[in-house]
Amino acid sequence: MAGLVGYAGHVHLFGGDTERMTRRQLARLVALVPQVPLIPGGITVREYVLLGRTPHLGYFGGESRGDHAAVDEALVQLDLTQFARRRLDTLSGGERQRATLARALAQDAPILLLDEPTAALDVGRQQHVLELVDSLRASRGLTVFSTMHDLTLAGQYAHRLLLLDHGKLVAAGSAEDVLTRTLITEHYGAEVAVLDAPGSGFVVVPVRGTIRDGA
Repeated sequence: MAGLVGYAGHVHLFGGDTERMTRRQLARLVALVPQVPLIPGGITVREYVLLGRTPHLGYFGGESRGDHAAVDEALVQLDLTQFARRRLDTLSGGERQRATLARALAQDAPILLLDEPTAALDVGRQQHVLELVDSLRASRGLTVFSTMHDLTLAGQYAHRLLLLDHGKLVAAGSAEDVLTRTLITEHYGAEVAVLDAPGSGFVVVPVRGTIRDGA
C-alpha cells in the first residue's frame, strides 16, 4: 500500500491504481509509521514532524500557517511539545516513536499504516498511543492498518484481525474468531490461555510448564 516493496496484482486506493500515482499523490493518501524510522542528523523534533506536511507543499512554496498549526496539534496530541526544540537523535526510543507518529498525523492522510507502533513503548505509552490512534480513527475517519506481535493489544484495539504465517493469510475475522487457543498453538508454537476480560477484550496469557524440549 505504501509502494515500498514489489508486489503482484493491483492496489487501488479511493478508486485509483497506486502504480499510476506519483509519490506526492500517494503520500497524500497513505502515512507510514515504520518500526525503525530513518532519523535525519541534526534535525529537531518540530522540524521532523513538519516533514509530514511535505506532500501538501508546492515545489517552491513554503509552509503555511495551516501547516504549522497541524504540526502544533500533532505535538500536543503525542505529548511532545516540551521536546519540540530538542534534536530528534537525543530522544529515547519511545520518544522517537511518538515523534514518528506525530509526523504521520501531521501528514493528514486518510490511511495510516503502523508497523509495530508500540514496540519501544512502556505499558502506559502503549495504551496512550493506541487510545489516541483509535480516537483519531473515529474523529478523522481514518482507516488504520497495523502489524502487531502483541496479540492481547491486537485483540483489544483492532476491529478486524488478519493472522499471517510466513506471508500467507491463515485466519481473518474478529478477535473471537482469530485469537483462539487452537490457532495460536498451531501458528505460534505456544501454549496459551485466551481469556475474555470484561471491558478489556481478549487477553492472551502464556501457560507455563507446557513446553519442555529445548525450552
